Parts: sequence; structure tokens; C-alpha cells
Amino acid sequence: MIEEGYKKRYKAGNTPWDLGRPDFNLIQTVTARAIKPCQVLDIGCGTGSNSIWLAQNNFAVIGIDTSEIAIQKAVEEASNNNVTCTFLVNDILLNKIEGSPFGLAFDRGCFHSYNSDEERRIFAEKVAAHLEKDGLWLSLVGNADERRDVPGPPQRSARDIVNSVEPYFEILSLVSSHFESNHPSPPRAWVCLMRKRPIA
Repeated sequence: MIEEGYKKRYKAGNTPWDLGRPDFNLIQTVTARAIKPCQVLDIGCGTGSNSIWLAQNNFAVIGIDTSEIAIQKAVEEASNNNVTCTFLVNDILLNKIEGSPFGLAFDRGCFHSYNSDEERRIFAEKVAAHLEKDGLWLSLVGNADERRDVPGPPQRSARDIVNSVEPYFEILSLVSSHFESNHPSPPRAWVCLMRKRPIA
């Protein structure tokens, strides 16, 4: 089970994605698109770096993760940075998250963790269910166009993304980039910004 794998990795301290700073793709997208402060759901928030940046920029943030260790660290980091965020141990696939509807959902590497179109479609459906009318979803996804010799995040093609999200979201932009990383050759990423479709 994917959630159990993440819990084990946090327990072992094997979390190369946890950088202690927000991902530049989030900062760039929010700034360039002039996304106005709103209620945000940070899915798979980890130790809270992206949530904290959003809160510092006047967004009202609820961060969720299945790892208790990650959430405890996120609470500490928010306190250290003197910002207000709500962090919850929760799973969007299993539970309705309190505080919805949200104006923006963000995930850095959650959507791509699911291996089949069907699993990713269910994830997209759950995200849509938590968003207000015309709500936005920004997802950072491992890019399958990268050939690599070392382990890295799961890789998905543009088609994988489209197949899963199209019933629920209009894709506003799908850009090839890379993840914020401490590695000299950061893994490539898709930066996908989507808008919730009107309910049919």
C-alpha cells in the first residue's frame, strides 16, 4: 500500500524529497498566475515547507499527510516560522477533509505515486470533490521523458496525466520542468495546473 510505504520511509528518515524549503514550481506558478489568497489543501504536505510558504503569502492552509512523523515535524516548523497552518494526519482517498471547499489544491508527488490510470482517476475525482467551483489544482508529477540511471520519483507521461484528470479538470498548463532538489541533476517534473470542470 502506497501510504504505508511513505510512513515507513519517514520512520527510517529516507525522505530525499523533503528539502526543508518550498518547491520553486509552486512559487513560480502562484506568482506568475497571480493566484489570489484562498483556502488551500496541501495533499501529502510532508514536513510542511510548501504549506508554510503559502501561509506566509496569506493563504489559509490545511496540510494533510498519512505520516504522523511528517505532520509532527510540520507543526513544529510552522511554529518555528511563526505561521498559522492546520496540519492533519489524513488520507484524501479515505476521508472527506474538513475545511472544504478549497480554492486551490496542491500536491508535490502524490498523484504520480499511483500506478494505474484508474487509481489516478480516483485521486483526481477526490481532489475535484474538495474544490469550489472553478477551483484550481497544481500537481508536480515525475516526468517520463527523462531517462535516468539512478532511482527517483515515479515517472508519468503527459498522456497518463490527461487520461486520469480529463473527466474532472480542464488542463490550463502542462509544462516540463524539474523538482526542487539538492541533487546536481534534479529529476524532471511536469508542472500541471488544472481547473475544476463544471459539474455536468
